[in-house]
Amino acid sequence: MIIWINGAFGSGKTTTANMLHRRLPNSFIYDPENVGYFIRQNTGKLFLEGDFQDIPLWREMNYKTLSAITQKYDGVVIVPMTLVNPGYYNEIVGKLVSDGVDVRHYILYASRDEIRLRLRRRSFFGLRNEDFALDAVDRCVDAFDNYITDTKIHVSNMNAYSVVEEILRLSKLQLS
Repeated sequence: MIIWINGAFGSGKTTTANMLHRRLPNSFIYDPENVGYFIRQNTGKLFLEGDFQDIPLWREMNYKTLSAITQKYDGVVIVPMTLVNPGYYNEIVGKLVSDGVDVRHYILYASRDEIRLRLRRRSFFGLRNEDFALDAVDRCVDAFDNYITDTKIHVSNMNAYSVVEEILRLSKLQLS
């Protein structure tokens, strides 16, 4: 099973994934961003600009890697990744589902104002530049309102523990 945790930047995907992994003994976190870093580090200057999700190879590598993992691994693969382009979503999540892979896709959803507040808090001490994430807020919320509308978990009034509990409940997963 794959639990795909989607949502705008700052919605709590990484925190949720880490907590969920600690709660599920037969699980691991797969981070699609690492494929983007790999491509950029190993292709000279070919793919240095823009979002690596725009690189067809990134989408293909993530689809094929997740497909291969699910054929050999019977635990839970947790994937925290923002996907807002419907075509890209279909190239990865849609293909996995049509291949018969059990993908539980959850959107950690909050309003534009809530996401902006979370991102500003996260960057308050200057430890992290959130310009890319702040620029993407409208695009993310619009996508989750109109195009990628799978199960939404409204996180504005929830702590991370409650979000994890909701994912466990929706996924019908029992803890050992």
